[in-house]
Amino acid sequence: MTPHPPTDIPIFDGHNDLLLHIAQLPPDSDWSFLSENETASIDLPRALKGNLVGGIFAIFTPPLGEKPTEDDIERTGEGGYAFPLVPALPFETARQFTVDTMEILADLERQSDGEFAVIRDIDALRSRFADQKMSAVLHFEGAEAIDEDLELLSDYYDAGLRSLGIVWSRPNAFGHGVPFRYPCSPDTGPGLTEAGRRLVRACNEMGILLDLAHLNEAGFWDVAGLSTHPLVVSHACCHAICPSARNLTDRQIDAIGESNGLVGINFFVGDLREDGRFLADTPVDVIVDHIDYVADRVGIDHVGFGSDFDGALVPSDIGDATGLPRLVDALRRRGYDEAALRKVAGENWLRVLEASWKPCC
Repeated sequence: MTPHPPTDIPIFDGHNDLLLHIAQLPPDSDWSFLSENETASIDLPRALKGNLVGGIFAIFTPPLGEKPTEDDIERTGEGGYAFPLVPALPFETARQFTVDTMEILADLERQSDGEFAVIRDIDALRSRFADQKMSAVLHFEGAEAIDEDLELLSDYYDAGLRSLGIVWSRPNAFGHGVPFRYPCSPDTGPGLTEAGRRLVRACNEMGILLDLAHLNEAGFWDVAGLSTHPLVVSHACCHAICPSARNLTDRQIDAIGESNGLVGINFFVGDLREDGRFLADTPVDVIVDHIDYVADRVGIDHVGFGSDFDGALVPSDIGDATGLPRLVDALRRRGYDEAALRKVAGENWLRVLEASWKPCC
């Protein structure tokens, strides 16, 4: 792996699963967020080496039971696949895992002596971003830990929740996630439930960013018709390039642009590659192809990074947070000037967070 060139462009990443990695460490692990290591994609020293100074840190409650193996994946023709459907998760399971993982994030902040902070307002985020000090935005990837009456939503908000994914790739009380399939349309089932509609309105009123990643197409259009905030998809790619169910159609990308929203381009190789294959030697330029596609279609203001570090297989030439400058350099080689690079690397994320954190009422 070649060394990355120096750059002073700060990066805000729209999605990582580091907290899940930490939650699943064995009790005797000596892993530390404050020390450089290779057992996760992000720690504080490597984040700063890669100019990663902010990100959306997801809490994701894993499915119950064993993970599917290669034998469980249905092969649907040359290069095609369909993962087994993931069942809904019990509320209490998700609530307890979420509360426990929120404490993990709070511990990281306490241990860092100010070098890492969980951010609750845009002024603090912009200040730390300018100073290149690491910041985290608390995110739930799937709303399973929220009751249908939304009584817990304000408690989570008070505890720092500022970004919410309505679903992961499974059904819940609020909507339906897309299954992991290739090739496949994202139009895979019904839209939001009535509780999901209430959730959209409540997040708008409170000032919580709504993330439409993993949501099926019917649910996407339901949110588009209800929400007063920019449409944001934290980690997905372009269906026109890679026809995975997780990726966005041209119509969806257009709606995101029209709402002044943002697509965080996912680094997962299976959603980047035209052939959908899970190959780590996928070139970094394939990420640039998806960034180009969104920028060409709806403008440079509506695309950013959504790595999915610690949640997905990413190109080996990026590998972890230290590889992010290689992506910035690939964009520069593709013709992006400094102003465009700063937008894609972080400024676009700050804009949509600011717009979403302003209550509508």
